Amino acid sequence: MTLTRRTMLSGMLATGLGLAGCATADVVVHSPADADPDAGASPAPPAPAFPTLDRTIASGLAVPWSLAFLADGAALVSERGTGRVLRVDDAGAVDEVGVVPGVVGRGEGGLLGLALSPDESALYAYLSTESDNRIVRMPFDGGLGTPEVLVDGIALASNHQGGRLRFGPDGMLYATVGDAADGSRSQDPDDLAGKILRLDADGRAAEGNPFGTRVWSLGHRNPQGIAWDGDRMWSAELGQNQVDELNRIDPGANYGWPTIEGTGGAPTYADPVVTWPTSECSPSGLEIDRGVAYVCALRGQGLWVVPIAGDGAGTPLKAFDRELGRLRCVALAPDGALWITTSNRDANGTPSAEDDRIVRVLI
Repeated sequence: MTLTRRTMLSGMLATGLGLAGCATADVVVHSPADADPDAGASPAPPAPAFPTLDRTIASGLAVPWSLAFLADGAALVSERGTGRVLRVDDAGAVDEVGVVPGVVGRGEGGLLGLALSPDESALYAYLSTESDNRIVRMPFDGGLGTPEVLVDGIALASNHQGGRLRFGPDGMLYATVGDAADGSRSQDPDDLAGKILRLDADGRAAEGNPFGTRVWSLGHRNPQGIAWDGDRMWSAELGQNQVDELNRIDPGANYGWPTIEGTGGAPTYADPVVTWPTSECSPSGLEIDRGVAYVCALRGQGLWVVPIAGDGAGTPLKAFDRELGRLRCVALAPDGALWITTSNRDANGTPSAEDDRIVRVLI
């Protein structure tokens, strides 16, 4: 019988054997049944595939913040401070496809999330300017055309920009927006800060949004990761002093910030499914594959591997603990591997000579 990494890990968990390169911390999984005693139990999550480092794809980058894969297997990569968009292929070739004009890389701002239109004819970007955060669309034909502003006036501060962009399984564009260091914005339904947005291809409120506006969910502090398990949406969110969160996102739900950090807000506020001490996570990028969520940890310097099923989760495991430094973005490549970017050249990292890097990980 051939053992895959997934079946090997399942057996190791069952027998209590240790895992090299893997660590757990004071992580809490909050079952949906804990919040609603009448709720049925979710199916047991699958055993997660334990990631293994394959190789470094590219090095010497400047805070690569986002990855957007092309059908040919190469990825478009944003550099936060430079405003550059790079094309990086699996062989490690790095080519500049353009510089997004107007980007101001100050604090946690700059060129953040990227998302390719499904037909690859346009590249969407979330960026910081001198006066605001905004979402733009650029024609893409191997190079970048002139940006068209789709959403502007998003609150700007030195931190808490949010910034992730992804097209969902419904074909709509989703954006995570931080509270711009002002928690009161998160509870204001007329303010885009502290929200997850759902947009059509032209940046307007998507049909079917719960409030008839661009807002899909509210009460967020600094969400930086979004991904889907089938049609179920999940988000990774940086907390303040207590806990970071992995949330199951429902339309119109309020996730409690700044009134609640972590659990304790039900039924008014949606509780997170998993919480971490802020020292062990500070989550940014999020990817989901075959019932397993992969969460990049900045301060925690590792990759959290979280089995999920339905609305629940199993025990998280930590891979690459302190091995690669701060991890920013994780994305599933067309060949089934994960690409992960480091963030060691930001203001909080300790870069090596190779940083920042894109590494390839097998699952």
